Formats: sequence, C-alpha cells, structure tokens
Amino acid sequence: MKLDLKLYRGYVNDEELIVFGHLFESWAPDKYSIEKRGIKHAYAILHKFRIKPLKNFEVRLKFRDLEVTTKTQEDGYFRFTVPFKADLEPGWHQFEVSCKMYEFGMVELGELLKPFPGKLGIISDIDDTFLISHSNSFFKKLYVMLSKNLNKRKIFEDVVKHYKRLSRAGQDTEHASNSFFYVSSSEWNLYDFIAEFAELHELPKAVIKLKKIKTGLRDFIKSGRGNHDHKFTKIKDIISFYPHLQYVLLGDDSQHDPYLYERITKTFPKNIRAVYIRQTTSKQNKKVQKVMANLETMNVSTCYFRDSEKAIHHSEREDLI
Repeated sequence: MKLDLKLYRGYVNDEELIVFGHLFESWAPDKYSIEKRGIKHAYAILHKFRIKPLKNFEVRLKFRDLEVTTKTQEDGYFRFTVPFKADLEPGWHQFEVSCKMYEFGMVELGELLKPFPGKLGIISDIDDTFLISHSNSFFKKLYVMLSKNLNKRKIFEDVVKHYKRLSRAGQDTEHASNSFFYVSSSEWNLYDFIAEFAELHELPKAVIKLKKIKTGLRDFIKSGRGNHDHKFTKIKDIISFYPHLQYVLLGDDSQHDPYLYERITKTFPKNIRAVYIRQTTSKQNKKVQKVMANLETMNVSTCYFRDSEKAIHHSEREDLI
C-alpha cells in the first residue's frame, strides 16, 4: 500500500495555529507533473482527480515545542487548530507532519505564515482574477485546463505589478510584506498547479484555500462549479482569525465574487477597505454595478475594471499603494 502526504501552507496568530493537508493511499495529486505537453498533460490533469484518500488515519504535527496528533477525516483531509502562544517572528516558518503505517513512516515539511505587522490583508480569487480560465464558458475552460500546461497558461497584464504593490504597501523594511490569501472554487486536487503558477509569475506568496477534494473523473467534469458557500466560510475564517486587518478583496464577474464580497462586507462592516472586480466580458454587468454601488454606501471603495492598470490607478488614488 502506498502512502502519500500533502501539506498546504498554514497560518498562525498570537493565540492559535492552523495547519492542514491530505493523506492518500494513492499518489498525491502533485505527483503528476503538469509541465508535460499534449495528451501527456491532459493525462496528468485527469490523474489528479483519480486519487484515494485515507480516512481516520493518525497524523502528527511538530512545530517548535509543540507536538500534537489528530486523525484524518472521511476525505483524507486533516486540520490542526491548536492553541499557540509562543513568541514567533513574522514571516514564513517550517513545520513537520508525519504518519506511520506498519513499519513504514512518512515525514513532510510545510510552511506557515505569521503576518508582518501592518494594516492590510489581501484576499484574491484565482480563476479569471489573475489566471485566465474562461469560467464563463464550460467547454472552453475544460479545453484550456486539459490542453495547456503551466508554462502556456496566461495571466492578465499588470496583475503582478498591482499585487506586488499591494504586498509592499505600508511596509517600511525590505523583507516585510502584507499577507496574501488566494481563495478559489477550484478543488485541492489543483493546489500544486495554482501554487506553481503563482510562483512562476512571481505573484506574492500566499496561503491558498480551495474546495473539498474530488476523488473521481466524474467529479473532474464539475471542477470549480457548484456551490460557492465554501468560499464565504473560508474568507470568514481568515478575517475572523486576523480581525485587526483591513482587507482588500479581489475577484471577477464571471461567477459569484461580487455577491460573495457583498455578503462578507455586511458580515464584517469594519474590515473591508476595498473591493476590486475584474470585468470578463465586453460589457459591464448591470447587477454587478448595482452591488458595487451598494458597497460604496457601506464605506467600501470599489473598482470594476477591465485592465489592471485601471485597478492600479484606483489603488493609488485611494492611498492603498
């Protein structure tokens, strides 16, 4: 029996630490390289959805003086939410998760984020916000996902410039940055694709939060579709965990981001500084315009834009960057 452990970037505040991952009895999705071409690339993407999670299996977390054990859930997912009050420098820190099976043990290293002091947190959607995905068109989205590897996928112009400036805003030392979170309706199966794409394009390093893992090819067809409530929950978790920050929310009008961000603003009336929505079709959506107007009445600065250059100018005018 194989054993494979996949860790995601965790995060910590002054009270608590959160680390999460999956355990599989097949290869983890990131074992299928996405840098291949043609049919081999399509095969690798499909394989990411043919996985076997291990449920109710023991995993152990080690971080500094902390050692704690938990068990995986039905879908192989595990999450440690642990009180943690030790002093910790801001920045990224390494942690270790291990599991043992018969005589065979496995250890993986992950990273967790302690935010630098600052005023801003940035929460961004992924598909059609920075990664061109064609979410409006089911078949086109599927075609692009299966036919284009990591190096061939495109990013919107000036997105990196905008995100880098948001990352540096208000920070006075060279290595300090504002915290970024990428939240998407894509599944955990595509985590490594997203993380590598962001790294390739030098987007700010972020905690990435995705949707419940899928375990079959039938599920692959529905990838990124369906209910977006999980995004609300994940964003709510982030803001509740770092309630002293002002947040900039970035999304697009291809799915539910404007309505989701409106709900978030109503839930956290003191925490949302600005909402950016990318226009993905030739005309602005009237319903989205209405949502943006409503957000303005709640003291949130908004920008509904086609090109990131417009978003950058808006951020400059609003003294965000």
